[in-house]
Amino acid sequence: MRWFESLARRPAEVPRPADVPRPADVPVAERLAKALEAARRSDYAVALSIWEPLAHAGVARAQNNIGACFAEGLGVERDCDLAFRWLAFSAEAGDAVGRRNLASLYFRGEGVAQDYGRAAELYRAAAEQGDGPAQDMLSWMLLEGEVVDPDPAEARRWATAAAEQGIASAMTRLGMIHHNALGVPRDPAEAVRWWRRAAVRGDADGQAMLGAACHLGAGVEADAVEAYAWLLRANAAGSSLAERYLPAARAGLTPDETAEAENRAAASLTGDGS
Repeated sequence: MRWFESLARRPAEVPRPADVPRPADVPVAERLAKALEAARRSDYAVALSIWEPLAHAGVARAQNNIGACFAEGLGVERDCDLAFRWLAFSAEAGDAVGRRNLASLYFRGEGVAQDYGRAAELYRAAAEQGDGPAQDMLSWMLLEGEVVDPDPAEARRWATAAAEQGIASAMTRLGMIHHNALGVPRDPAEAVRWWRRAAVRGDADGQAMLGAACHLGAGVEADAVEAYAWLLRANAAGSSLAERYLPAARAGLTPDETAEAENRAAASLTGDGS
């Protein structure tokens, strides 16, 4: 397994992009596609064997993919130090996903000393390149205001950008922003609209908030069966928000209504929530 030995070399021995052929000199797109296909079927040995020469040739996305494998232990033993090194190469080369994944290591303090400020810088850089998950994370940071100065307006801007790319957690956050009047007038109906879009995409907290809104009749007509169905989905998906509303939502239902809600909760999600 020559490729594994190459990947596991000490960081100082890993060629830097300046020391190897430029990515343009390597047939990249077709090989990346083949590796991605292998990774999707969980054949990481094949994927890594393809990414390895590309990564050493300075292909930033291949460097990111190798770093992500070391970070998650996919096809290799989990090694946060090697994950950091490969992701640093990718980020330095300007890859948005590499920057986002490197930010995650800084945020968690894995393979490098925890540094929230550096994480925020990298998330912002990736967000500005159009990376949806980075936009979502930056939005969360700006809304929480613990890592960076709070800025609800900018948080909403980045959440909107992420939501436009289909990031369900960003949709849930937009619902919270409108529900809690964070930089915008309070608008329960707009909050419900965003929670519904998040809920049908499987976001557990979005499902919980939609269920709560249906239970309380906040921004939407009260519907006890629909409320309980969404809360059941949210609870099954692990949302702690659902727990506080479930007992009250269940209490007013007849056995037939409870059964109907359970059937709805078990059904497949369809549509886009529009």
